[in-house]
Amino acid sequence: MSVTASDVAQVALLARLTIPDDRIEEVTERFTRVLDLVAELQQVDTDGVLPMSNPHDMEQRLRADEVTEVNERDHLQQPAPAVEDGYFLVPKVID
Repeated sequence: MSVTASDVAQVALLARLTIPDDRIEEVTERFTRVLDLVAELQQVDTDGVLPMSNPHDMEQRLRADEVTEVNERDHLQQPAPAVEDGYFLVPKVID
């Protein structure tokens, strides 16, 4: 697929990117190469290939769910300017 300099300029405008004029040709060539690669990948026959979420065929080892820290909420909230029912109170900043 061929990309023109005006295509790159339009994409840059939509993405709110500034591409210097002396770099437009380089970026155009890169876009073209990426789109050519995507077109090549779409030619691959994937019939019968199951999608996978992980390339490793293994199960996740999980650790035991154990409490490892003590509750220090009251101690940590002592320097707070305002606390109520175990929560930090903060001033409203958006009306």
